[in-house]
Amino acid sequence: QVQLVESGGGLVQAGGSLRLSCAASVRPFSSYGMGWFRQAPGKEREFVAATHWSGGATYYADSVKGRFTISRDNAKNTVALQMNSLKPEDTADYFCAAGLGIVAGWQHQRSYHYWGQGTQVTVSS
Repeated sequence: QVQLVESGGGLVQAGGSLRLSCAASVRPFSSYGMGWFRQAPGKEREFVAATHWSGGATYYADSVKGRFTISRDNAKNTVALQMNSLKPEDTADYFCAAGLGIVAGWQHQRSYHYWGQGTQVTVSS
């Protein structure tokens, strides 16, 4: 059974940092594009960042570009999201997602086949 398990969420003050991690049981992990999405209360789920299966390319939403960094470790089957300079508007549940062989449409939920349960991030002002 495929599992994506996120960790690292929590409460942080504005300007602070958090590092989210996602452990994935998809095999082979190196064939999956990995993404992070978030959903704030009362809003639709939105794209945050993604990494190509090779780790050679990364993609970001404009709202997080320059503040967030996505990375993956194909040896450990993990993907991380380093979040710096956090703002109250970054408050949301953050979800890890895996898509087999993604080559385009990184920002679209339909490109991903598996999803984690989410981890909550709260940024106080």
